[in-house]
Amino acid sequence: MSDVERAAQAIAGGDLAVYPTETVYGMGANAVDADAVERVFEAKGRDRDKPVSLGVPSVERATEYVDPTERELRFMRAFLPGPVTVVVQRREMVPDVLTAGREKVGVRVPDHDLALELFEAADVPVTATSANLSGTGSVREVSELSDEIREQVSAVVDGGRTDGMESTVVDVESGEIHRRGAMADEIEAWLAEHDAA
Repeated sequence: MSDVERAAQAIAGGDLAVYPTETVYGMGANAVDADAVERVFEAKGRDRDKPVSLGVPSVERATEYVDPTERELRFMRAFLPGPVTVVVQRREMVPDVLTAGREKVGVRVPDHDLALELFEAADVPVTATSANLSGTGSVREVSELSDEIREQVSAVVDGGRTDGMESTVVDVESGEIHRRGAMADEIEAWLAEHDAA
């Protein structure tokens, strides 16, 4: 069994796994299983008022869990897969714990073959949050994983060294960039060019 298959089984079974993306290493759990998401917060020591994004293998799959506007869908088709987290209206199966009670959730479709293969194999949306203890630096290679994180996860997919720049988090409807990261300038240009007004 490959590392990806092992990680997909772990996630499907309610456990945690670490996987590479084009930005940093992520911690994956079933994003629509509230108990599994709770374990992500515990493993990271993350504040419950900080939402976690969900990762899917395609924009089409994202629409099963979120309800994007036409403008958001145009943006998603332009930038995903890519190092971008798009904040959109969640559907009712997305648990409160994932979004910290908010009505919107961040969506990630990573531009990374192993991450996409994992998301496809898990057959559920996967939490997309960095595989580190909250407040510590992001993990760019498996050797940087902390012992605390290693003890909490059932599987690790090693994809070598990652780029290290975090995704840009954007609310397309409001035109607001919540976190500048990869491709922030191109995103700003798109938002200006496709003005909502």
